[in-house]
Amino acid sequence: LGNGGSTLHALRCLEEQYGDQWASFTVLLIHSGGYSQRLPNASALGKIFTALPFGEPVYQMLELKLAMYIDFPRRMKPGVLVTCSDDIELYSTAVTETIAFDKPGFTALAHPSDVAVGTTHGVFVLDPCSVSGKGALEYGLCHRFLHKPDVETMRQSGAVCVREHCPQLCSPGSRARSGTASECVYTDSVFYIDHGTAKQLLGFYKQMGTLCCEIDAYGDFLQALGPGATPDYTKNTSNVSREGAGLVGVRQQLYSFLQGTPLNVIVLNNSQFYHIGTTQEYLFHFTAESKLRFELDLQPVAFSIFPDTGRTLDQMSIIQSILEPGCVVGPGSVIEYSRIGPEVLVGKGSIVSGCCINFSVDIPSNCFLSSVSVKISDRVGYATMVFGVGDDLKKSVERLSDLHCLQFFGASLPECLGLWSIEASGQLFSSEDTPLGLWTARIFPVCSTLSESVRTSLNMLNSVQHQSPFKLSGFQLLSVEEMLTYKDVEDMLKFRKQIYDEICLQRQKEKS
Repeated sequence: LGNGGSTLHALRCLEEQYGDQWASFTVLLIHSGGYSQRLPNASALGKIFTALPFGEPVYQMLELKLAMYIDFPRRMKPGVLVTCSDDIELYSTAVTETIAFDKPGFTALAHPSDVAVGTTHGVFVLDPCSVSGKGALEYGLCHRFLHKPDVETMRQSGAVCVREHCPQLCSPGSRARSGTASECVYTDSVFYIDHGTAKQLLGFYKQMGTLCCEIDAYGDFLQALGPGATPDYTKNTSNVSREGAGLVGVRQQLYSFLQGTPLNVIVLNNSQFYHIGTTQEYLFHFTAESKLRFELDLQPVAFSIFPDTGRTLDQMSIIQSILEPGCVVGPGSVIEYSRIGPEVLVGKGSIVSGCCINFSVDIPSNCFLSSVSVKISDRVGYATMVFGVGDDLKKSVERLSDLHCLQFFGASLPECLGLWSIEASGQLFSSEDTPLGLWTARIFPVCSTLSESVRTSLNMLNSVQHQSPFKLSGFQLLSVEEMLTYKDVEDMLKFRKQIYDEICLQRQKEKS
């Protein structure tokens, strides 16, 4: 359905559950994660349950979202506040200034961002008469909303503003003198729909019947709003992950339906929008000297057993994990919900999630390693996905002859398949109608134990790195897509609970 379709479906569930009662509700609606192809360690349980490196026990994104929005309901008329689960909005306002969601139509928060940031987000073309750019908080109107526009489009549309330099416009590592002017755009994050508009949207959804395509809550709802909106975007499907049947038609109907609905904007001039939805962003914000790490006081070791306290810890992130004496973790790496043995060396800039590694191994730098419990024919097994942190799991090709365009840890996929004794046929992929890509390729073996699963997947990677054969022909193989179909959440949580209990026991011993 996409996050737009799921928003509409959630509105229907509210009405079915509560009838007319929901007319008085203030609702927080968080999109919990989707496929999470750019951060696959969040795929199985959802991005909203991403662990954050602080708290005893550790906080998840859900708790942070509730804390950030705790003041909103008091100044919110009945309606729905829509947000993603992989972004964090931090802001500061004067004591007398308050954020209120009380106007009809849509109301969105807007944050000053680098022009380059605007190319991967939604951008507001503000009505210049309603916003001055001064003060921490301003209420204004949006003339038009652009979804992931290029720089030229932003300039032509009047979205680029020149503002006195403020720290949040500094990209990592840049230095700017106070008082200098810089170009910025105002980007999106959270938006509110008042109850009357939400009810109308629900009526539209009922009228549509079954949806056969993904609708985006940001691109497809917000682009239809404001007096400057045009229907041109309805035919642009370049940003769509999967173009379903009739997408353009549905967009055109939505545009006609929403046209004329106001888009109010709450401009937070002293704010910062952080996104942690990709492996690179996740590693940067959790391990580097990022502003987010400073503002939230993210810890290098959070609710974990990590005995080697004599080592420099600043450039790593250990979250609810047990690391035995002797293991070494390279700078810039994140370990979460894992048990790491004494003879394990984790390289630089790697992600290890949900793994049990009780054997001697060197995990290479820039490695992504994440284990998933799977239940097939009532039997629990384990599959561990392994990639390079920079591998593109969203990329796909149309023909088997183009598989060489897919890269696995720096090698072409056909090269890897040859080393693993796997035939490049239609059977290699999850099903006939799925795209041909790393996400749908059946290359990950199912094993009977968690540690054996990790060992086997690391052997696959080792074979690619050293150009040495490692036969996978004897294993049942799954794609990442299939791992999520067969995932056994209960078993994954059981493993996390074992680690949690052991850490609590260790804490009690230390206290006594």
